Amino acid sequence: MHNPGPLLDRIPFPALARRRLDTLQVNVGYRCNQSCVHCHVAAGPNRTEEMAGETIDAVIAFLERQRVSTLDITGGAPELNPHFRRLVTTARERGVRVMDRCNLTILEVEGQEDLAAFLAAQQVEIVASLPCYLEDNVDAQRGRGVFEASLRGLRRLNALGYGEETSGLVLNLVYNPQGPVLPPRQDALEADYKRILGTRHGIRFNQLYTLANMPIQRFGSMLISKKQFDSYLALLQGAHADANLDHVMCRTLISVDYRGYVYDCDFNQMLELPLRHNGRAPIHLSDLVDRDLSGNPIRVAGHCFGCTAGQGSGCGGALKEAAE
Repeated sequence: MHNPGPLLDRIPFPALARRRLDTLQVNVGYRCNQSCVHCHVAAGPNRTEEMAGETIDAVIAFLERQRVSTLDITGGAPELNPHFRRLVTTARERGVRVMDRCNLTILEVEGQEDLAAFLAAQQVEIVASLPCYLEDNVDAQRGRGVFEASLRGLRRLNALGYGEETSGLVLNLVYNPQGPVLPPRQDALEADYKRILGTRHGIRFNQLYTLANMPIQRFGSMLISKKQFDSYLALLQGAHADANLDHVMCRTLISVDYRGYVYDCDFNQMLELPLRHNGRAPIHLSDLVDRDLSGNPIRVAGHCFGCTAGQGSGCGGALKEAAE
């Protein structure tokens, strides 16, 4: 696989600094029941990296000490980590908002039959990948049969109350483009998703997040192989909007890898660009329990244009519409 890192490191990006931390994003492992072309983590069934119990304890200690309001759990398929449910339960007991980045098909994996009910009981906010509302497009990106399995998962979540405005059970979907193009306007695409998924399949959800494909890991390697890397980076740079710099997720979020080391964002984690603090890197989460990272410089490179191009892109979808 080609490494886009050195190419991205040569592309300058505006300087950024941190604000007050409100979101702890934790990658609990790279094991997944799927292998998606666009996956910036390069997760899959053969990956064995996963967060150990003592690192989960460090995450819990950090949540308590720093009074972080949101825990964003990701992977891989985060639910496959044997400590996932303990982390969720402990965080919810402490009043922390918990988000689970769920691929939907995990709900049918052996041993996960009660997962949907567990998430509902804990009032976990689900952020579910569904890169299109058409079967052929989803299966081309994520594997044969994934679209139908995803619909079954969505129906199971709907039956528990997810996606209903008054239930308190939030279900948001995530869209990624098929190739090296920018995502369409989030509000217009959300309307299409709700109309088509609702009328054809009876599916309800709260919001749609549109995310740009990051030129790293599998997707970046594919761009290099097809000689599309430079043109995609030119597209991102040409669509850069300074207004989006004020809303990028790295200003109020830190990302933690399965070993407990800290990064400015999930994408920097995949590029092995650890957070620097007081001249030190890498830094373990346990060493930041009593530290205030406000004002800390953020490590940036060419891939950051993926978050500032067009309407902007982040873990919570489009930045401009979110700001408005």
